[in-house]
Amino acid sequence: MRTKARGLGLRTAAVLAVALASLAGLTGCVTVHGEEALVPATTEAEAAKVLEHFTETNNEANRALDAELNATIETGPLGTVDQAGLRARRAVHPQGNPDHRPLELDDARFLIPRQAGWPKFFVADTASDRSPGKRWLLVFTRGGIEEDWKASYLSVLAPAAMPEFERDGEGHVEAVPVDETAGLALAPRDLSGAYADYLREGGDTFADGALTSALRERRKETAVGSGSRTEWADLPAEDARYAPVGLRTRDGGALVFFTTHHQMRQTVAEGYRPQVKDPYVKALLEGTPRQSVTYLRLALQVAAVPAADAADPTVRLLYRLQRLTGAKGE
Repeated sequence: MRTKARGLGLRTAAVLAVALASLAGLTGCVTVHGEEALVPATTEAEAAKVLEHFTETNNEANRALDAELNATIETGPLGTVDQAGLRARRAVHPQGNPDHRPLELDDARFLIPRQAGWPKFFVADTASDRSPGKRWLLVFTRGGIEEDWKASYLSVLAPAAMPEFERDGEGHVEAVPVDETAGLALAPRDLSGAYADYLREGGDTFADGALTSALRERRKETAVGSGSRTEWADLPAEDARYAPVGLRTRDGGALVFFTTHHQMRQTVAEGYRPQVKDPYVKALLEGTPRQSVTYLRLALQVAAVPAADAADPTVRLLYRLQRLTGAKGE
């Protein structure tokens, strides 16, 4: 390319530069490297290779209980929970897991949006030997051309719960802007705070179900036990690592993946000491439990967010994965 550029001559190069500048002025979105161009996040062929590499490395990491190896294929909320789990299991089983059963993912379909700039993402919709009869949705993301694709979210849905996605003429899905409502009943960026508020205070933002109203009822029933009390603190995930991801559905709504933080503090009566018997919790425990233990958890959710003008504006939670990331004794 450098040799050809010299061969053009000054006059031809100048004309070419003017043409490019004129084109940029007309479109408002052309740059030398294409950062502003609306292009597919990846190709199906590349997505298939990413999924294959993810599966192979995931099996290696889980067999060796290697959190650092996992960090080469997972990031964001999925990386946080899986790497905490691997560290805990490695502390209990330093020789690894010889009984590991390999993960198998097949019948893959790829949901690839057109996007401008970075980060970019795509979703792998696959069958899994871990969840017969259901579909795994793995969100893969990367922040720049020099970075590797890594999985940031996982959801498991029954086929009946899988929405129909809006697609263009070439079969690409549509990414929903997270920082605005984009015609939705609730902006994707507001889902984390709204769900944390709902768990604390209730309300009508979310439809009743096992992950909403029933969860609040279970907390009420277990708040006070024999010689102990349990308190919860639910917080939005504001770190950029836990940014939500959304895809437009055919009904005008969106399927949105988002993250929340949850703390559960168990305090025992005076004269007693809390007992931490689970070896995996002990592996993540900081401090000495004298009166209480606070469990730190991260949750990944996927929600069906209706269109702003939908007859029923309530958000439906379709799946939730919550895991321990740390514990503190006091």
